[in-house]
Amino acid sequence: MKNIKFPTPHTILLLIAGFVAILTWLIPAGKFDTLQYQSDAKSFVYASQSDTKTLPATQETLESLNIKIPLEKFTNGDIGKPISVPGTYKKLDPRPQGFMDFIKSPIKGIIESSDIILFVLILGGIIGIMNHIGAFDAGISWLAAALKGKEYWLIIVVTTLISIGGTTFGLAEETIAFYPILIPIFLAAKYDAIVALACVYLGSSIGTMCSTVNPFSVIIASDSAGINWTTGFTGRLIMLIIGVIICIVYIMRYANKVQKDPSKSIVFEEKEMIEGLFGSSTSSTHSLTARFRIILTVFALCFVVMIYGVSRLGWWFEEMTVVFLIGAILIGFLARMKEETFVTEFIKGANDLLGVAFIIGIARGVSVLMDQGLISDTILENASGITSGMPKALFTNVLLFIYSGLSFFIPSSSGMAVLTMPIMSPLADTVGIGREVIVNAYQYGMGLFAFINPTGLILASLAIVKIGYDKWLKFVIPLVIILTLFTMISLTLQVYL
Repeated sequence: MKNIKFPTPHTILLLIAGFVAILTWLIPAGKFDTLQYQSDAKSFVYASQSDTKTLPATQETLESLNIKIPLEKFTNGDIGKPISVPGTYKKLDPRPQGFMDFIKSPIKGIIESSDIILFVLILGGIIGIMNHIGAFDAGISWLAAALKGKEYWLIIVVTTLISIGGTTFGLAEETIAFYPILIPIFLAAKYDAIVALACVYLGSSIGTMCSTVNPFSVIIASDSAGINWTTGFTGRLIMLIIGVIICIVYIMRYANKVQKDPSKSIVFEEKEMIEGLFGSSTSSTHSLTARFRIILTVFALCFVVMIYGVSRLGWWFEEMTVVFLIGAILIGFLARMKEETFVTEFIKGANDLLGVAFIIGIARGVSVLMDQGLISDTILENASGITSGMPKALFTNVLLFIYSGLSFFIPSSSGMAVLTMPIMSPLADTVGIGREVIVNAYQYGMGLFAFINPTGLILASLAIVKIGYDKWLKFVIPLVIILTLFTMISLTLQVYL
């Protein structure tokens, strides 16, 4: 049994894609009609399988379609994607995905996710430049000396800051940029790579799970449910604070064991390999010179600019990629690198993250298969019917697990919101609870499953850190159980208070 190795993330995703392709033969095809606001024409476009028509952008139009959302949510741009129209689900002719569809899905996924793939490759390039010139080596040695005996602050600060990013503007895909920089720092502090991964990934996950002002989840979900996003804010803020504390305590307990006895590490067998890739020596051949300080400042400013652009200027991967490309060129100039050396090291760095780029594309290919097979809306229609007639506490907790299950098929928080909220939120009225509880169940359900969701970001993150999915599950499952029980208690209290 020891010779049997857990599959790589690429193989896991291909197996999932094959499973989804089989589901398209078993689950009936179907689709809801959709409604989308056209800002240029100031009208709605109603799309069904038979035809597409233009409707006046009025509150009367929304009410006639049983959509309980204020008109201004569409006209001010809060809801830009097509939303599902309640009560319009129709079964369609089957579209089972065959062998050729399965083979094509990773290619289509790579094409559709080309923006994030290019971001990852450019990020690998700038990291390759930084490693070549020795700036990371010098900075990490200095930081390790400065934090000696107080390494636990790394866990507290990184987890807290990342969670703030998650709860405010949905910091998720962008965290891929942090792993290659933070892992050597955590290794130098005598922690293992899982601690570094946990601080970033768990911080992001708990932050987005308990989103307070995140426009990509709580705001768009509340808008799609027809309520103000501030409704239920206090409860989500309390969940965030307690959730972050639980995660930090959980990580610190594990980190302390590893620091005292490295053999307690879940990835102890891979210790030498990981340290060889990322380095862990606190003795550096490079001192932190004035030039290195300037270069590290420029590198750090790339992240500051990226975060500001995403949170305040509406940037996405195209602009983020440009920031790191300019940063790489500027760093190469400051380091006085020769043009040929710069290009060679940049390409080497990009090549190091090529496997991560493929994982992102293959994961998107799973969504391609579901879209082509027309099974997502069928799953949603059946999920909404399961909760009919339930007591409100049971209803809320069942909805939590329904959203966890749906997030396997729809890992996008904004996509989940616009697809499901018009269908799910009216169910709150039938059981006598506020629609903000539906929004919370959506957030918490997606967030809990995000800790382990293979169609989400975890496999790409693990590929960067060089940790197997099985090792991650061994580390995180107890925490997921703790957070699930805590969330169920919280949701139950919400419906009765």
